[in-house]
Parts: sequence; C-alpha cells; structure tokens
Amino acid sequence: MLPALLLALVCLGDQLSPSLGCQLPSDWRPLSESCRAELAEIIVYAKVLALHQEMYSLYNYLPWQYEAASEGGLFYSAEIEMLCDQAWGSMLEVPAGSRLNLTGLGYFSCHSHTVVQDYSYFFFLRMDENYNLLPHGVNFQDAIFPDTQENRRMFSSLFQFSNCTHGQQPATFSSDWEIQEDNRLMCSSVQKALFEEEDHVKKLQQKVATLEKRNKQLRDRVKKVKRSLRQAKKNSRRMELVNRKLSEKLSSPTKFRTSLLIKKKKRLPVLYC
Repeated sequence: MLPALLLALVCLGDQLSPSLGCQLPSDWRPLSESCRAELAEIIVYAKVLALHQEMYSLYNYLPWQYEAASEGGLFYSAEIEMLCDQAWGSMLEVPAGSRLNLTGLGYFSCHSHTVVQDYSYFFFLRMDENYNLLPHGVNFQDAIFPDTQENRRMFSSLFQFSNCTHGQQPATFSSDWEIQEDNRLMCSSVQKALFEEEDHVKKLQQKVATLEKRNKQLRDRVKKVKRSLRQAKKNSRRMELVNRKLSEKLSSPTKFRTSLLIKKKKRLPVLYC
C-alpha cells in the first residue's frame, strides 16, 4: 500500500511541477539590487575563464527531454577568476586572483543563469552542503550582472575597484556577444519548446476569438428571435382585442333587431275573417 501511495505522489508531482513551478507567491514584490545584495550569501566580481558542459544533475534539471537538452549544451559550469576581494560582508574568504568553479549555469524551465567566456560579471552566489558554488537568485531575481558602468556604480559600495587586479575596464557588450547569445538560445531545445508553446497559445487565442465571434452572432440571433416573439405576442393580443370588439359590435345590433321584432309582433292586431 505504501509503495503504491508513494508512486502516486511522485506521478502527481511530475504532472504538477511544469505548471506550478514557475508561479511566484501571490504576495511577491521585486526588491532592489542593493537590498538583495544585503541578503546574498556571497558576492564576487570575477572573470569567466572557461565554460564546461554539464550533464543532468541535481541543480541542472528540465521537466522534459533532459537527455536531449544536455546534449544541446543547455547546462554548464564556469571557471572564474576573482578580480577583487569578495564584497564586504561576503561569507567567502578567498583573495583576489583565486580561481573557483561555478556550477548551476544554463537554461532552465523557469529561469536562466548565463555567462560568456572572457567577460567579467558580478555574481550573487551561495554554497550548498557539498561546498558547490551556485548562483543565488535572491527573491527569485537575477543573480548575475554584466560588468558595465551602471552596474559598477550600483556595486561601488561593495568593492574597491581601484584595488582590483588586471585593471579591468567595464565591458561594452558588442553585437558579437548578442549574436552568440541569440545562437545559443535559437539552437537550444528549450527555446524550441518555448516557440512551440507560443504557437500553441496563438492558435488557442485564435480559436477563442473565433468562438467568441460565433457566440456573439448566436446571442444577436437569439435577441432577434426574442424581439420577434415579443412583437408577435403584442400583435396577437392586439388582434384578439380587435376581434373581441368586432364580435361585440356584431352581436349587439342583432339583439336589438330581435327585441324590436318581438315588440312589433305583440302590437299587431289580430284580424278575424
């Protein structure tokens, strides 16, 4: 009995997870990056040295076709080099220049954590019970920020950029980076699934629009029929009233003539021969 119950619960979870996994709590509100930085376990400023493809694992999971997704390079880890000491208040105690391995990157069913090799980023990270470093999406928001002037100003209170190694300059993402990201997305089975889902939604919307149009036409026809019925009832009542009045008019002279004839017969003298 117990194994059957557990199997039923597992099957139910598999059916519910794709639809309910992406829903945020009803009272969810976005938080600013400065507020989320206070809640992040680890904040580092680092450069991506290399990317390594990862297979299906605890942190890399899609609810559909994970074998094909893994072959398509949707999940990967990154070797990063810290350009500054960790941010003030960070739980990670390693100096600038240290190299770390960051896992849990790629395209998932409800979100994505993506980086490009040879570019620098600000990372919100956390460490699991096995000491693996993972992106820390505080409040279900972004955990990775490109190295831009705007983001440097945003994180200026956490890092002393003048003391950072290599004298990194803020990157301006070129069209090559955009093309690389577009190709990564376009070639992935996740994006294909999203496109198929969008097409399915469009078809459903078209069907709904057609049904609504037909429903409106039917409602208009019903209104016309009801209007015709009301008019027919009014005409019927009017005709009944006219017929009643006409019958009364026709019956009243007949009665009058009959009474006159009776009176005349009574008044006529009787002649005897």
